[in-house]
Amino acid sequence: MPKIKKIINDPNACAAELLDGLVEAYDGEAKKVGRGCIVMTNIRDNKPALLVGGGSGHEPIYHGLVGHNLADGAACGDIFAAPPPDIVLDGTQAVNRGKGVLYLYGNYAGDVMNFDMGAELAQEEGIEVRTVMIFDDVCSAPPDRKQDRRGIAGLVPIVKLAGAAAATVDSLDELERLAIKARDNTRSVGVSMSPGSIPATGKPTFDIGEDEIGLGMGIHGEKGVALIPLSTADELAPQLLDLIFADDLAFNSGDEVVLFVNSLGSTTMMELLIINRKVKQVLRDKGVKVHDTIIGPLVTCQEMAGFSLSLTKLDPELKRLWDMPCASVCYTKADTSAS
Repeated sequence: MPKIKKIINDPNACAAELLDGLVEAYDGEAKKVGRGCIVMTNIRDNKPALLVGGGSGHEPIYHGLVGHNLADGAACGDIFAAPPPDIVLDGTQAVNRGKGVLYLYGNYAGDVMNFDMGAELAQEEGIEVRTVMIFDDVCSAPPDRKQDRRGIAGLVPIVKLAGAAAATVDSLDELERLAIKARDNTRSVGVSMSPGSIPATGKPTFDIGEDEIGLGMGIHGEKGVALIPLSTADELAPQLLDLIFADDLAFNSGDEVVLFVNSLGSTTMMELLIINRKVKQVLRDKGVKVHDTIIGPLVTCQEMAGFSLSLTKLDPELKRLWDMPCASVCYTKADTSAS
């Protein structure tokens, strides 16, 4: 199998060098802390802070979600690897403003272990820490075992909502409540058509047949929990939405949602727009109103071909948080209050 071509320097230095480049992309709005954290340079005093994080290689998330009315900082691991506890501690210390720190990250074993260890170290220093894990992937476990599900692309709307909450609330309790609410109101499903790769090896992370799709892929190179036949966009989009609709979060006529159509890396905007066309039709037929749409490669797995759909159900409280403007390298929402 041919080696996948990438324009890099040392394959083992990709995580460190991409973090340096990401910090530069913020043009002074963010800074590097320690060897693996990115933190906003202007965090308001006396606020509950939001720290996100995870492995590198999924850019622009998680680390590109540090920004205005978004996360205060991010702890960054190696490619597809959790940030070690000392990096989590560095990020916790850097964002702490005396009201505690909320950790918000995807439900993967390495992240859980290392963030828990980082929390213990922070608490030894007197920093109060709470944790909310993201588990939006409906394919990775049944509803009665939601806590075992993986966190995938739904992290974008969840972090956006939690970031808006962190900018407005005054207590860690309230920030935790709203982050949980955003998480519990979000469901996602994804498929992969071809693998991504790890720069250190240059090899694909899995093999898949030309006429197959991996259903329920992960964002660390996993091909999915099942294989289904390759089909058209108009056939596939309703199948995926049905998996979300069959879950334990009801999407009924009259509900409002945020829709996120995500590319895993190499799936083109052309394909995403064709998928979006069918998704919107299905939602209209169901009477579900799309309040806002996000489309693009935000939660990626290197050059993996595939896409995911995420729905976040809004109520008045979450809608107010969603409508707040925000700005980061990964996602920016303009202030439309005057329009």
